[in-house]
Amino acid sequence: MFRFIKIVFNAFLLVLAIIGFNAIGGQKYVEMAKSGITNFIQQRTMESARKIGDFSNLHEEFQIDNTVNLLGYKAVLAEHKVSGQKMCIIDSGKKTLLTASDIQGEGLEKKLQDLASSLKYPAISFQEIKIVSRGYLNVYGQNVPYAKFEAKSNKFPVSDLAGIVSCVKTSDGSDKVVISVSEKKKYSQLIADEFFKNVKEG
Repeated sequence: MFRFIKIVFNAFLLVLAIIGFNAIGGQKYVEMAKSGITNFIQQRTMESARKIGDFSNLHEEFQIDNTVNLLGYKAVLAEHKVSGQKMCIIDSGKKTLLTASDIQGEGLEKKLQDLASSLKYPAISFQEIKIVSRGYLNVYGQNVPYAKFEAKSNKFPVSDLAGIVSCVKTSDGSDKVVISVSEKKKYSQLIADEFFKNVKEG
């Protein structure tokens, strides 16, 4: 009985402590701390992204999710908040992963499959990459060719994907591979165009 009373009393004290914490604005402090941490992380991400390009003109519907170093390459990962469509720019430096000639030429499927195999995370794999159309894209202030592809993945929640791949050489002589991908039935070229046309050289 005494043990039960002690448990009830401790629970009562906990409730009073929470009420008191909220009464003196504790919830506001928690929200402020959370907001501060989020802003700090976003600021650090944007600082890293500036090494690859100027993303300051992006519309608020886009969010820079992360910057990563992948097998010696730097990359910026972004997302269209509403649709979930992903955008990626890989800075390969002076190493050439793809060229404009590759994008426009024959055998691109195999080159993309080789590239996907060399850059993949252990948990992600792409198969059956197929080029379905080609066009032009404005990125870093240049009009460059792109290829639209369809592919399958056995690791994503959705297996049928669609997207584009392009590449551009910036004024510092470095090569950038440009990718946008989404669920096949949701992929939007308008979203990709809107994102990449606002990416400028840093």
